[in-house]
Amino acid sequence: MEEELKCPVCGSLFREPLILPCSHNVCLPCARTIAVQTPESEQHLLPPRAPGPGAAPLDCDGGAGGAGGGVADHADKLSLHSEADSGYGSYTPSLKSPNGVRVLPLAPPPPAAPAGAPRGGGASSSLTCPQCHRSASLDPRGLRGFPRNRLLEAIVQRYQQGRAAAAAPPPPPAARCQLCDRSPPEAAAVRCEQCEVLYCAACQVKCHPSRGPFAKHRLAPPPGPQGGPGGKGPGPARKPPTCADHELENYSMYCATCRSPVCYQCLEEGKHAKHEVKPLGAMWKQHKAQLSQALNGISDKAKEAKEFLVQLKNILQQIQENGLDYEACLVAQCDALVDALTRQKAKLLTKVTKEREHKLKVVWDQINHCTLKLRQSTGLMEYCLEVIKENDPSGFLQISDALIKRVQVSQEQWVKGALEPKVSAEFDLTLDSEPLLQSIHQLDFIQMKCRVPVSVPPVPLLQLEKCCTRNNSVTLAWRMPPFSHNPVEGYILELDDGDGGQFREVYVGKETLCTIDGLHFNSTYNARVKAFNSSGVGPYSKTVVLQTSDVAWFTFDPSSAHRDIVLSNENQTATCSSYDDRVVLGTAAFSKGVHYWELHVDRYDNHPDPAFGIARINVVKDMMLGKDDKAWAMYVDNNRSWFMHCNSHTNRTEGGVSKGSTVGVLLDLNKHTLTFYINGQQQGPPAFENVEGVFMPALSLNRNVQVTLHTGLEIPQTVRPPKLPSN
Repeated sequence: MEEELKCPVCGSLFREPLILPCSHNVCLPCARTIAVQTPESEQHLLPPRAPGPGAAPLDCDGGAGGAGGGVADHADKLSLHSEADSGYGSYTPSLKSPNGVRVLPLAPPPPAAPAGAPRGGGASSSLTCPQCHRSASLDPRGLRGFPRNRLLEAIVQRYQQGRAAAAAPPPPPAARCQLCDRSPPEAAAVRCEQCEVLYCAACQVKCHPSRGPFAKHRLAPPPGPQGGPGGKGPGPARKPPTCADHELENYSMYCATCRSPVCYQCLEEGKHAKHEVKPLGAMWKQHKAQLSQALNGISDKAKEAKEFLVQLKNILQQIQENGLDYEACLVAQCDALVDALTRQKAKLLTKVTKEREHKLKVVWDQINHCTLKLRQSTGLMEYCLEVIKENDPSGFLQISDALIKRVQVSQEQWVKGALEPKVSAEFDLTLDSEPLLQSIHQLDFIQMKCRVPVSVPPVPLLQLEKCCTRNNSVTLAWRMPPFSHNPVEGYILELDDGDGGQFREVYVGKETLCTIDGLHFNSTYNARVKAFNSSGVGPYSKTVVLQTSDVAWFTFDPSSAHRDIVLSNENQTATCSSYDDRVVLGTAAFSKGVHYWELHVDRYDNHPDPAFGIARINVVKDMMLGKDDKAWAMYVDNNRSWFMHCNSHTNRTEGGVSKGSTVGVLLDLNKHTLTFYINGQQQGPPAFENVEGVFMPALSLNRNVQVTLHTGLEIPQTVRPPKLPSN
């Protein structure tokens, strides 16, 4: 936080900070030094200057004696300008503060006023912000026209006191009674200035009563940390701030147009009469809430940055370990190729080392950059938290807009991808040791460009023994034919739409194994692969036909479930640790076909209302299923059930559940309907129609219910007649 409390000009802690129109702060002494020209109203703030050689002496009115009456006044104005105004060409030096902020060179002084003109009349005064370099004009009050940042001044004072207290020696122990017969003696309550003896409360009543010869003795508080000599008491209460234009009036309102606190006299005089004004306390609370909300965002980013730093450091270790492992593997391969590989081994090791050094450099650069951003964000957070602790509404509102913007800008700096590693810990280096000995002299990492002309890669060979399907996912594997000398830079895997449509690219990369998720159930897909290098794209492989499962096998998904959900039995049994309803989803997603699953009620206590149905992936998980627009459900008790979507309850149907009951869910995406069953009997009419999109099995329950999921079931062909809804 200390960086937030330093002046950008002098690099020291702020002294009498002023708020510039651009919302930046600057010390009052520094403002005097960088002001272009100081009006007469600020002349008393400037330090006295000794007259230069040949200058006329000043008279008692502050002017120069004799004919040079305006020389001293003009010399004071010239003292505010840089050496660039001395007339030696157009050279304008660049000034830098100790804090590293560039201060713009000061402008030349205005031409001298004609004889007889009033002093200071028509002169324009301005001050350039040392951070954003925006120029601010001074009104007739000069630097006093800029508001004082009382909050920042108070925080600086508190910071200095805290730093001094940390460096100070520990306080002396509390004074003890000198007449006590206890061990240890009681703490002293009073000290007699005449007797010079310390008494506790009991000993003072017994040994030093306030009557007789002791009546005229004066009892004082004992010395020590409690507030006597050497003690530290609370600092003086801060005076309420007064209006800058009306020093006798306190701030009582907030002008929303000018974004500044005002008093009632400002409103009566008409300066803010037509402006929108609001209560000072209400705006104080509103801006505090906005700043707190913005701080929550940057706090989350800071937490992510800390976790990201840990991730980067782990990557450093993995890079070191993987690099060493790869070197060992490379040495083993090279030694196996006898003498012909000896000369190539050193070259290949050099390339591995360069790759590792490149990765390490990139990760270190990311660590340094992220550490700097995190330190800046942490400092800004600590400063903002200190600002929030202040109880000065007007002072807070003077800087709250700028702080909120700074926090929001700081949060926006963590753009998407900023907390992602630029390099992986894996080494994309593959050594092909299969070629014959005559090809050893051309041996190189296969992702590097060959030094001799090459042709396109040959046809890849699909490894059918490794190709498989599971639910609505397919896995394909392939390899290049043996004795293939042409290098391969990558592969392109294509898949059709499962309905005999056109092929589309689903994977491009260097791996020879790929799994595609999210396909349709009960569908036939055609797949093919081809290789490419710097010379072009090779021919397609043979087409392989893959059939996805007819029915879905899935479990409850622990990664997307509410944290109160408790899963067991290989994620097939669910209960809850809370009395409130919590949602858990299945691991399968459906967008096509007909699907049926059942849930067996293992435990049912105190007549709860579990809900069964389907939901989107972003359904709200801390309330009953069906209360938002992302879920379609049936909730049921021990006597009846209702259908619910968007918190709308429909079709009350008699018949509930108990321990041992089975609830079936039939999702027909061909007819776009959702139907429920209890113990094999349809519960009411089809619950919902016109359901389209991607859905996941869903369930909500509390701690009074336990259910077990059964999947991979055949679609029910014959069911008992549905129960009629109750009127």
